[in-house]
Amino acid sequence: MNDKLIFRFIAGVSIFVFLVVLILNRKLIPAPEVLPSFTYFLPKLNAMLNGTCSVLLVVSLYFIRKGNIAVHKRINIAAFCLSALFLVSYIVFHYLAPETRYGDLDGDGQLSALEIGAVGSFRYVYYFILITHIVLAAAVLPLILLSFYRGLQMQVEKHKKLVRWTFPIWLYVTVTGVIVYLLISPYYHF
Repeated sequence: MNDKLIFRFIAGVSIFVFLVVLILNRKLIPAPEVLPSFTYFLPKLNAMLNGTCSVLLVVSLYFIRKGNIAVHKRINIAAFCLSALFLVSYIVFHYLAPETRYGDLDGDGQLSALEIGAVGSFRYVYYFILITHIVLAAAVLPLILLSFYRGLQMQVEKHKKLVRWTFPIWLYVTVTGVIVYLLISPYYHF
């Protein structure tokens, strides 16, 4: 395959994933009235998947610095598979579950002055982490796919140039995914 075809494929996959997330997250297709029982476990699963990916990414860096390309590849493939599983779980959860608002202590979907006061200015920290997490998660998918292509094709120099950006962004996204879960989980009311 030539690079032009790969770039088109990566762009197509990235746009498709973005549109699916947008359509399902905004409930443009109505969610079922009764939530399946597994829905309540998905946020915890997502945090575990993100945490595991964070560890795998750091371990992968260790092995490539030691020159062990085979282990580096296997670990990255595992991290990629877990991230793909995370993406499916994330989409399903945000499609099925009602929106959770940071600071919504009583679970009514509204933030009263008392609830806003209870979380104080820390909510700005939460929203900064959440927004950067979401934006970078959308941006990193094509970088990950292109990095994998370059790595699997053994285009080492091109792969190295790409992962200088891909690795820290992917790591940031996985770590902040766990942080977002820890910060929002007290406000889940299901």
